[in-house]
Amino acid sequence: MEAKLIERLEAAVARLESLSAGGISDRGLPDGVDEVSSDPSVLAFDDLMAQYAARVSAAAEKIGGQVLDVTKLVLEAFSVQKKLLIEIKQTQKPDMAGLVEFLKPLNEVILKVNAMTEGRRSDFFNHLKSAGDSLSALAWIAYTGKDCAFSPFQFYTAIAYDLLPLVLILGNAFLTQGMSMPIAHVEESWQMAEFYNNKVLVEYRNKDQIHVEWAKALKELYLPGLRDYVKSHYPLGPVWSASGKKASSAPPKAPPPGAPAPPPPPPASLFSSEPSQPSSSNPKQGMSAVFQEISSGNVSAGLKKVTADMKTKNRTDRTGVVSASGKETRSSSPSFSKAGPPKLELQMGRKWAVENQIGRKNLVIDDCDAKQSVYIYGCKDSVLQIQGKVNNITIDKCTKMGVVFKDVVAACEVVNCNGVEVQCQRSGSNIQF
Repeated sequence: MEAKLIERLEAAVARLESLSAGGISDRGLPDGVDEVSSDPSVLAFDDLMAQYAARVSAAAEKIGGQVLDVTKLVLEAFSVQKKLLIEIKQTQKPDMAGLVEFLKPLNEVILKVNAMTEGRRSDFFNHLKSAGDSLSALAWIAYTGKDCAFSPFQFYTAIAYDLLPLVLILGNAFLTQGMSMPIAHVEESWQMAEFYNNKVLVEYRNKDQIHVEWAKALKELYLPGLRDYVKSHYPLGPVWSASGKKASSAPPKAPPPGAPAPPPPPPASLFSSEPSQPSSSNPKQGMSAVFQEISSGNVSAGLKKVTADMKTKNRTDRTGVVSASGKETRSSSPSFSKAGPPKLELQMGRKWAVENQIGRKNLVIDDCDAKQSVYIYGCKDSVLQIQGKVNNITIDKCTKMGVVFKDVVAACEVVNCNGVEVQCQRSGSNIQF
């Protein structure tokens, strides 16, 4: 008994002597980083990487090519986050300029991933977008409190520091309404990436199970992986050191000398109320008046409501009986398209189809939810207002089409279109043209 007590005392004395010899650094922590690296939150992050990142990496190794390259960048971003977590424990809470400089290493990795999705569309585009969009979840580390949002001055400061991609990847809601708390931010960020991740699952479900394994492993890295880690260790955001060193903030870049002349003014907007070319005695009125009326809230009386008989499950035109009056109305309707009849209906309870609408400025979808998608095809010179939150919006082969929506979870895509304008009233973090 006495021997064990003596051993414990000797070990304690040796420990105190080593601390005394090492001293305290100017960061307010022992000279070595070993103690910070052995912090439970840092060790838990290592466990997260070992448990979930290994599966993603193993699947990517079998696929190779761009999938392997983008997976390496994702793991590099997680490695950068670990370094930032260690640095946070040694650094005082910075101001805005210091925060954007502190996040610069993470921003550099995000830029590399974004570069892989630009240019010619890759055969693995959905893989690249899924991985790239998922990185916004790592921005939970930027949470500084319930009032965490960018003012206009801070927004332009981010531009000066070349950190605009990191700001934009947080989404429109971050710039206007404030950033969600860390756990919710991780979940919301994955919803954006899941749009493309599901495309990978559908495309390779019956082709190659390795791609399916990669997509599932990527999701598990964030849900439950990163989410549970943040929930256990940083539910209220990162904890900065009260006695650590001050975060450095580099001065903004000076504008290069001899800036080129400004570009010529852009062509007239689709929403302009004045016609660009008076080609006829009765020029068309633009969409600005329509959008202004929508914003004022006085247009609700003139909007076309989607009734029960217009939805797929309640359509009366599938009974097999065609009335003579119905034929007359269809033949004389100005909205009839050569590609097919106009359509605005909910199909299978999951997809809103808006097709072949011509000259209709009062289309509206008001009975929708976050699990439904909207597909707009072959429309011309029309305006559609989506009054609820939907999962995704696709605008395909439309001309002079205006779309107003409040919230979109995954993305709003515009493909094969000419003169289309989109207006987001609340949040839409991923809009692609």
